Amino acid sequence: MTPPILLDSCAIIYILELQRMKRPAVEAVAAASAQTGSLLVSPITAWEFAMLFAKGRFRSTVTAQEYWRRVVAIQGVALAPMPPEVLMSSWHLPGLLRHRDPWDRIIAATAREYGFTVMTRDRALLDYAKEGHLSALEC
Repeated sequence: MTPPILLDSCAIIYILELQRMKRPAVEAVAAASAQTGSLLVSPITAWEFAMLFAKGRFRSTVTAQEYWRRVVAIQGVALAPMPPEVLMSSWHLPGLLRHRDPWDRIIAATAREYGFTVMTRDRALLDYAKEGHLSALEC
């Protein structure tokens, strides 16, 4: 059994927009979606999508709310826990996470707290994983 995968926003976009992903990422998503609770999205990602839509940084033919409904409708996707302790620990991560982005810090803290593997293309998160502070898989 592989560790649950926590999808970063870029991974979600790749999945929903049917963009090409690396083979190990495609295989990991397929395996995780077959296991209940193994393919996760953080509730903070809903807020991130709302902000991307509001700022015009992500364009879609649907509203942010409809896009989020599509996210949670992905086969096998469940919401990751986001208790206050994870939110607080997102600002006290070990090592040097070169991210001031609160969304990515919360994703990292969530993955560390629960042993999830983050699926992302975000270079700062991937570098943080290379430093040994996080499990990550590039999509």
